[in-house]
Amino acid sequence: MQAMVLERLGEPLKLVERPDPRPADGEVRVRVAACGVCRTDLHVVDGELPNPKLPIVPGHEIVGRIDAVGGRVDNLVVGMRVGIPWLGHTCGHCRYCRDGRENLCDHPLFTGYTRDGGYATHVVADARYVFRLAESGDDVATAPLLCAGLIGWRSLRMAGDGKAIGLYGFGAAAHIIAQVARWQGRDVFAFTRPGDVAAQAFARKLGARWAGSSEEKPPDELDCAIIYAPVGALVPAALNAVRKGGRVVCAGIHMSDIPGFPYRLIWEERELLSVANLTRKDGDEFFAVAAKAGIVTETASYPLGRANEALSDLRKGRLQGAAVLFVQ
Repeated sequence: MQAMVLERLGEPLKLVERPDPRPADGEVRVRVAACGVCRTDLHVVDGELPNPKLPIVPGHEIVGRIDAVGGRVDNLVVGMRVGIPWLGHTCGHCRYCRDGRENLCDHPLFTGYTRDGGYATHVVADARYVFRLAESGDDVATAPLLCAGLIGWRSLRMAGDGKAIGLYGFGAAAHIIAQVARWQGRDVFAFTRPGDVAAQAFARKLGARWAGSSEEKPPDELDCAIIYAPVGALVPAALNAVRKGGRVVCAGIHMSDIPGFPYRLIWEERELLSVANLTRKDGDEFFAVAAKAGIVTETASYPLGRANEALSDLRKGRLQGAAVLFVQ
């Protein structure tokens, strides 16, 4: 197999040849067709997330087909089209797993962070954390749904049912969730980097009622807001934009420090929440919704060997929608 491997934090990935991995009991091996390039991958590569497994193959928005099945797997078979997400393994016995909150497991493994991921021709996955996908569909277009979509969906549910919703950072996750929110009949307010008129136009194209700079206050009060950009300074901005009793959800796994802000921004029962990982239930719900909502992802595709270029384009804000690696 071939893989793009991170050997040292902050250094470019290296294309290496490895022996084909063999699935153990409870695992499957997947021949990768496409793997999304997520901002969390940047946090891993740039050393912003602590204690990654090194060397590591990044990537956790994986679409492919099973080509080998380990023992004690009875619900997945060779040839099946599947997706592999960020949450790659849980212990099953800690208090959070027992309470149905496996996203908060005390002893998890994460795809592309603490177990090898999808920037490769093959990947081995815990069979419990593999989603069966429809046999039809474009692999590149589907890949962003495995994290941008899943985490976006969890953050949307946690934001509540408010009609006026603000999305801060209009990238991979927001462009998917904007479509879901519009399908649900909500009004979307999109916030981008100052001066990013292309992203603002993209948001309006997807049905946003308003699109502007994250430094602006929206024309109407928001019922809720989701922050996808890893920028702590957006927290007080979003709190200042939501109504009394409104809710702000931080959807990223990493964020810069949140600056101090006056108590009045969170007073009047405004809430500030964070999203951590996902559950398998989130996946089952979201893929059903995605089919009904007719989500169309905007992607820029790169061959596997150009993973460093894709990461650089994401880091420098040169993308609209999502970057995806494809395996030729």
